Amino acid sequence: MSTLWAFPGQGAQQPGMLRALPDAPVVRACIEQASAALDEDVRLLDSAEALQSTRAVQLCLLIAGVATARLLGERGHRPDYVAGLSIGAYAAAVVAGALEFADAVRLVALRGELMQRAYPSGYGMTAILGLDQASVEHLLAEAEGPVYLGNINAETQLVIAGSDAAMAKVAERARALGAGAAKRLAMSVPSHCELLEAPARELASAFAKVELRAPQVRYLSSSSARLIRDPETLRDDLAYNMSRVVDWQATLVTAYERGVRLHLELPPGGVLTGLARRVFDAGQAIAFEGARLDTLDAMLRQEVSRDR
Repeated sequence: MSTLWAFPGQGAQQPGMLRALPDAPVVRACIEQASAALDEDVRLLDSAEALQSTRAVQLCLLIAGVATARLLGERGHRPDYVAGLSIGAYAAAVVAGALEFADAVRLVALRGELMQRAYPSGYGMTAILGLDQASVEHLLAEAEGPVYLGNINAETQLVIAGSDAAMAKVAERARALGAGAAKRLAMSVPSHCELLEAPARELASAFAKVELRAPQVRYLSSSSARLIRDPETLRDDLAYNMSRVVDWQATLVTAYERGVRLHLELPPGGVLTGLARRVFDAGQAIAFEGARLDTLDAMLRQEVSRDR
């Protein structure tokens, strides 16, 4: 049996998320490395006020994921697969050994700036619960104004992206159709749709100057739900994932079909763990946050011993 380390996307951020990380030398070193790469103190990015910025949110998510993964690595653990939802893909690529952490920090800072600059206000994302994909796509086809499918998180948990006005109308119609909820997310940009094609192209230009290597750990794309082994394919996946639909449901199914039976969600939060439990019927899905390190050690070592 195999393990998947999953890295969350925007929306999982929490004030104080960097300060809440375990107080270990490897974690502090990771934060210092990120600060050096940007020539700023990244510990100032996780306040409630600072997290109003897309750039700050994405940097904090990257740093939290990589720092925790390095802590686990220091304790002798290594994933069989990695995957990240949206911005989480950057942490996954770093942990897979395909992208240098300092390069990831600089690229993510640029990514956040480009996304925020493109849509400073009036746009975002809305989660629709209780309707299937066909029903949501029908509502989108009839919508007035820019609004698109952004995330397929589960069979009946989808996220749309677009203007606030267009999303509000779709949300109203979704509730009338029987949706259990239609909730505006803590997102200030319309991610994972064609509205972000121009910023993605600009990020791709910056990516062209960065070295990528073949992943040393199996890397699952949350856009295609497929394994990526080639560095140039990975470069495309990372640069353009802001403008492509996230199919997290299919990514989890792929992992399960390939033998993954332990899903570990890296900080912050536990949203991905809840989604994984719908797929991992014969396995386990746990979140680092809230778990004891010695308990995680035992679980991860048990999976390794089973593989042998």
